[in-house]
Formats: sequence, C-alpha cells, structure tokens
Amino acid sequence: MTHALTKVPPAPAARRRAPGPRRGGKAGRAGGQHHAGPLTYVVLALAAFFSLFPLYWNLVAASHTGERVVQAPSPLLPGDQLFTNLEIAWNQVHMGQALINTTIVAGTVAMSTVLFATLAGFAFAKLRFRGRNILLAVVIATMTVPPQLSVIPLYQIITELGWVDQLQSVILPTLVAAFGVFFMRQFLLEALPVELVEAARMDGANSLRIIWHVVFPVARPAMAVLGMLIFVQSWNDFFWPFIALTPDGNPTLQVALAGLGAGNHTVNHAVVLTGALIATIPLLAVFALLGKHVVGGITAGAVKS
Repeated sequence: MTHALTKVPPAPAARRRAPGPRRGGKAGRAGGQHHAGPLTYVVLALAAFFSLFPLYWNLVAASHTGERVVQAPSPLLPGDQLFTNLEIAWNQVHMGQALINTTIVAGTVAMSTVLFATLAGFAFAKLRFRGRNILLAVVIATMTVPPQLSVIPLYQIITELGWVDQLQSVILPTLVAAFGVFFMRQFLLEALPVELVEAARMDGANSLRIIWHVVFPVARPAMAVLGMLIFVQSWNDFFWPFIALTPDGNPTLQVALAGLGAGNHTVNHAVVLTGALIATIPLLAVFALLGKHVVGGITAGAVKS
C-alpha cells in the first residue's frame, strides 16, 4: 500500500512575520530614531565653550585688581578681589537704584510692546480695512530710520514736559516697536486660520473676546519670543537712556555702568567689569527661569496637524 506524498502548502504571506529593521539601520533612522555621533558632541562642546568663555573671563577679571587685568598675559584663574570690587562698584554709583529702574523699564516696555504688537499684527494679518497695505509699508519703513535722527526733537519734547532724568522719558518713546508689529503680523498670517476668526464671529463673539480667546492663545509662542527679545534689548539699551538720564540722578544699569570710573585719570577696569557682571546676572536668571517656556512655546507652535 502506497501513500501518496502530498506537498504541504506554504504559509500565507500575510501570516509570515516580516523581518523588522535592524537597530541603527536606515529604517530606524527614517522612523525618527536619530542618534548623535561623536562629532556632534565635539561641535556642541566647542559651541558651549566659546559661548561661556566671555562670561567666565568677566568673572575672572572681576576677581582681580585693575592692574592685574591689564597685564599680559591676562589671568585665566579667579582671584581674591571679587567681593572688594563688588563693594566698590555697588557704592561708586547708584547700582541698586539702577537695577530697580532697569527692571521697571525693561518689564514695562516688553509687556507693552507684546500687547500692542500683537493687536496691530492681528489687524494687519486678518482684518480688511482701507489703506492696510500702505500703513504696513509705513510701519516697515520706520525700521530704516536711524534712531539718532530723532534724538534732538525727542529731547526737546521731554525737556518741555519736565521729564529729564525721569523713567517715563525712557519708557514712553519705546512702548511699541515696528519690528514687533511686523514679527507678530508674519506669525499670525500663517498660524491663525481665517476660518477660526469667522467661526468666533458667527458664535456672537465681539472683537475683544476674539482677541482674548482666539488670538492670544494662538499667538502665545510668538509673544513669548518677542517679549524675551524686547526685554533683553531694553535691558541693554544705552544710547537714549544715557541722553535722557544721568548717572548721579535716576539711572538705568547701562547709564550707571558709564559712570564707573568717570572723572578719574585712570579707570579701574576690574571695577567696570564687575559692574558688567552685576548687570548680566539678572539676564541669566531670566533665561534660566523662562528659557524653557519660550522653547516649549516655539515647539508647541511648530506642531501642525
């Protein structure tokens, strides 16, 4: 008795287990698994070194005497004069008052610029009105005018108002910036759909409610970035505050730093660099506290459905 040999049919292709991609292969990298190589860490280390070295040397110079700072080769290790130089810099000018004034000026200018620039950017981006393109061109054109041209008439105005050596003379001329308007307009032009605004209007929302519940949530990432940029710019502003304020009266930090060593035949560069260190520490604290929120806002705004 013979048995017929029957050939077993192969397993269906659907039941076969497809071989998975090898780890580290091209398929893994295509799926979003990126691994940094040694060269990446070397480049990042060099970038961090060159970025942090000026701050480190500022700290080193602030811890030495003025004679040692100007000698060659320059010191690369901290000294023992840091607290002495801090005391001299703090008492030689109104450093405490300058810190308070600069915080008030930078905070007020940053908040007002973000508010007004967001409102104007929304109007230029999504509202239709007569002369919109002409007004936008005028706003952009003001960015090409050097600020030195407005110094004389602006100083005459604050003199007639009695605002010399007053903080409002520094705050009011910078409540809004053309760059901020253009920046927010470009962001809202792409990030805010017109259908979202029209849907809010169909639901009965007025303009103020649309701005509060629709525009501000969408524009939050750009508002955070703009606020950080304007705050740093206002904190480091020197030209106009040096004209409107005095080092011995009601200075900001940059004006106070200009008064360090003024009137002396020799300037103690260590004390000047100590004052610069005092002016830099608050900015580093702001970046440490708010930097991740700004980056998180940018990342959230970059995600598209």
